Amino acid sequence: MPPPDHGQPDFPTDDELPRTVELLFFACRAFTSDPDRILENLAYGRAHHRAIHFINRQPGTTVNRLPDIPGVTKQSLNRVPRRLIKDRLVENRIGIVDRRERHLCLTAAGRRPEAQLSALQRDRLRKAFRAAGPDALSDFAEARENIMDPDMRTHIKDPGKE
Repeated sequence: MPPPDHGQPDFPTDDELPRTVELLFFACRAFTSDPDRILENLAYGRAHHRAIHFINRQPGTTVNRLPDIPGVTKQSLNRVPRRLIKDRLVENRIGIVDRRERHLCLTAAGRRPEAQLSALQRDRLRKAFRAAGPDALSDFAEARENIMDPDMRTHIKDPGKE
């Protein structure tokens, strides 16, 4: 089913979209620049950051679910969690129901960089949404969800259910 056009079938116009693409590129660059400096000092990359973020948001996620996380490729599936486990930021727990499963949880040591990385991004987002006004958060959330592939929406935690 096509998305509603809100009474404007030519919105946005082809002339408006290139600027929006550029804004997304520069926004992503800014959003990742603060954490990148911290990650560089830890000798980690963005895949490590994403894994730490999603393991924190979904404690007990399995190693097999990591490829569902954006930016964690199958090639890095073993390397990323193995390094985080070796560095004692993540612990690998044997499944209770299925002992073959490996469930990942942040350790106390892992929660420190996660909190630091998340705080930088939350601060940047908070400033942006405050400057944009009270409807910006809900409007932006709706636009982001409509940009995402539908099957990825199931991976987003609903704040009302946390």
